Parts: sequence; structure tokens; C-alpha cells
Amino acid sequence: MSDPQAPRLLRALAGETLERPPVWFMRQAGRYLPEYWELRAKAGDFVSLAMNPEMAAEVTLQPMRRFPFDAAIVFADILLIPHALGQKLWFEAGEGPRLGPLPAVAALADQVEASTERLAPIAETLARVRAELEPERALIGFAGGPWTVATYMIEGRGSKREAARAFAYAHPDELDALLDVLVEATARYLVMQARAGAQALKIFESWCENLAEDVFERIVVRPHAAIVEKVRAAGVTAPFIGFPRGAGALVEGYAEAAPVEAVALDTQASAALGRRLQAQGKTIQGALDNLLLREGGPAMDARVAQLLAQWGDGPYIFNLGHGVLPDTPIEHIARVVERVTGNRVKAAA
Repeated sequence: MSDPQAPRLLRALAGETLERPPVWFMRQAGRYLPEYWELRAKAGDFVSLAMNPEMAAEVTLQPMRRFPFDAAIVFADILLIPHALGQKLWFEAGEGPRLGPLPAVAALADQVEASTERLAPIAETLARVRAELEPERALIGFAGGPWTVATYMIEGRGSKREAARAFAYAHPDELDALLDVLVEATARYLVMQARAGAQALKIFESWCENLAEDVFERIVVRPHAAIVEKVRAAGVTAPFIGFPRGAGALVEGYAEAAPVEAVALDTQASAALGRRLQAQGKTIQGALDNLLLREGGPAMDARVAQLLAQWGDGPYIFNLGHGVLPDTPIEHIARVVERVTGNRVKAAA
């Protein structure tokens, strides 16, 4: 039994079944809020905003003022690690991230220690948020999964990941070396986040689709296990949430092999899959469709009720199967949070 005074999210991550599940949303801070765009305009560009602790803390806290979320997640980006390792990063308006040519792996490896120092503004953001956030609300730190980050580094942009998967087959040794660098940099980054105030840590592996089982085990499961082991070796005890989005039938193998306390499930996860993971001792998180959240209406209400009914009697965290879309109406988020928490949202307009 965990501490009854601990934040609801941490109690769920410790394996408790609560009278209602904790709720937070991936990408709950950001593009769907008008106050975010006001601050983004002042920052000038996304990277400048993410690396400005005062502004990033404000963005992190904006949704916490509107909604009774049980946890805040630090406003940052999974591609700050390649940026800190020396690969050029910028964001094209309306198109997303762009990265410069992939540096030599040896050159990236030489920058691992320096990369943690360059990401120190994220630690300051976390410290600022933790100082202002109520003690009953948890603070989540995060990083991208090494494979997902590598796909952007290899391809230079978001895509269908075909070139990155081809690279994985054609250049396995080079990919493994790149993943090793990212494991080390990511572990250091997460240790820094935990020491700055993050009470839970999440690994976002956003692009697990179409990976063969042996490849998935090599480039997703092993790196995740290595990150957790390195973080634990540094004395950090914060629980981990692993998110192998798109892994499908491979999720159960991930849950068995990756030493994470919770597994985040995407939209396609079945009720039976979630219950099996709970029975194996894992807390589960997810899996409301972000498109359904955007559309709202009776179908959204029904799905929320269904998720609560099918998973609510085991350790469960209510969340989405992917991040909040930028054109999601604020009132839809308010309605879902109200239905999960039973608390009326007054600041949804």
C-alpha cells in the first residue's frame, strides 16, 4: 500500500486501485489553449519557448489552472536531446520539426555529457513548476524513446518512418551504436529531471508500428530496459511509464521485459489486453482516441464510461491514446475531466 497522502497518480503507479483513476492528458499543455499561443508569440519559436524556464513553466501550469488534472507534465520536446547532442533542430510552421544532417555517431557520443548540461533549462522548468504546483498533484518528466528519436535524426523530419526502418535493416550496427548514445543521453537527462522535481518519468516511444518482433525487442525493449536500469543505478526511484505506441500485439512482451511500473496503451488496445496487463502487476494508462476527444458528443461520453468500466477496477490512469490535437475544443476536455473526476470544471471557457 502506498502513502495515502501521496498524489493520486503516484498511488496508481504504486499499484493501488483508487475510488477513481487519476487523469491527465498527453499534450495537455500547449496548442489547443489560447494562452499558449500568446506566450509562444512572445517566445518567437518553439525551441526558444521550450528552453526558457520561466515561459515553459507557465505553459506547463496553464492547463492545471483550467482543469483538475491529477498531474502536470513538463513542457518540453522529445527532440531536445538530438538538439543538445549537436544536431541542428528547428520547427517549420504548420509542418513540424526539421533536423539537419545526422552527425557521425562518434561525434554524438562525444557530446553526451555536455548534452545534459545544455538541457539544464528543463531542470529549472521542473523546479519552478514543482514549487508552484499543489502537493497533491504530481509532476511528470519525460523523454522520447531512443528508436523514435533516432527516426527523426535519420530522416530529418516526421514521416512514415520507412527510411528509418530500412536503415535499421541495412545498417544494424550503426543504428545500435546510435541507440546506445541515445540511451546514455536519455538516462542522464531523466536523472536530472527526477532530481529537479519530476515524481514520475515517461518514455514516449511514438513510432512502434510495423516493427518485426525481433527488431522491436532489439531497438525498443532493450533500450527502454537499459534506460530504466541506468536511472535506477543513479539512485532515482521515480516510477516509469512506458509508451510503446503502435506496438499492437507486441505490447505484452514489452510489459514483461521492460522494467516499467506502468504501460501506456494507445487507442487500439483492447479491454482484454489492459486487464491482462493489470493482472500481471502493471498499472495501465490510456486509451481514449484523441480524435474522439476532438469530436465530442455522445460517442465520447460512451467511450469514457466504457474505459472507466473496463479498467477502473485495477490500477488505471485515465488518459488518451495519443496527444491532444490542436483544434480540440476546450469544453470537450472539460467534459471528460468532469466525468472522470466528478468535479465541475469552472475555468473551461
